[in-house]
Amino acid sequence: MKLSYFNHFDFLWKDVFSGFNQMLNRMPVSRKPPISGIKSWAIDDRPREKLMMKGPAALSDVELLAILIQHGHKEKTAIDLAKEVLEQSGRDWNQLGRRTIAEFMQIKGIGEAKAIAIAAALEIGRRRQTARLQQRPVIRCGQDAADILQPLLADERVEVFCVMLLNQGHRVLSHEIISRGGISGTVVDVRQIIKRALEMESSALILCHNHPSGQLQPSEADRAITRKIVSAAQLFDIRVLDHLIVSVEGYFSMAEHGLL
Repeated sequence: MKLSYFNHFDFLWKDVFSGFNQMLNRMPVSRKPPISGIKSWAIDDRPREKLMMKGPAALSDVELLAILIQHGHKEKTAIDLAKEVLEQSGRDWNQLGRRTIAEFMQIKGIGEAKAIAIAAALEIGRRRQTARLQQRPVIRCGQDAADILQPLLADERVEVFCVMLLNQGHRVLSHEIISRGGISGTVVDVRQIIKRALEMESSALILCHNHPSGQLQPSEADRAITRKIVSAAQLFDIRVLDHLIVSVEGYFSMAEHGLL
């Protein structure tokens, strides 16, 4: 009798569960429509395929940046993320070049790997520009020096002081960063500048520093340190040809404005 009772109970529960499952299967399921990914686009519109077929010049800024980002997330495509990154800097490549990895990562979907890829690409662009300009290593005027030094310093977010060392024919021997400071100034060691000039057997030098604010006019502190370096260099028959102030706005030459 016990075996018969339990068999009946088991069949009863199977009927109940079967009816419940049928009811669930008939209920409508609410699903969000999937995000349409780049792979669903026409081949001609996909950034990587477009670059292969038409060359990089055919791509927009957003498309080029999307290739670096590679892929998006469940809510946004790589193109959407690229638009956000550009809009963060007002679609200005110069401003984008000044962004830090941490600032890129503030955008949802831009992790450390994507942020590093963007920062590396921007640095490659800077180095390419510098390498091209360094093919003209003879300095004849302030513009020649600014063409080399401005790309190195203009994007810096703190004040950086640099010296360009020249031989007797004003050919570039090297350019080196002497110090880094804050937003409004940096401490310059005159002895270090003279020491490097003597080590490189330099006959002349050009001073350069950036103004992160974009303001190009020299401050009284800028003029004072220039006079100090000029006086120290004269003791070793080294000429200070110019002191440049650079920013994303351009450059200011103290020599061209009669301030040396």
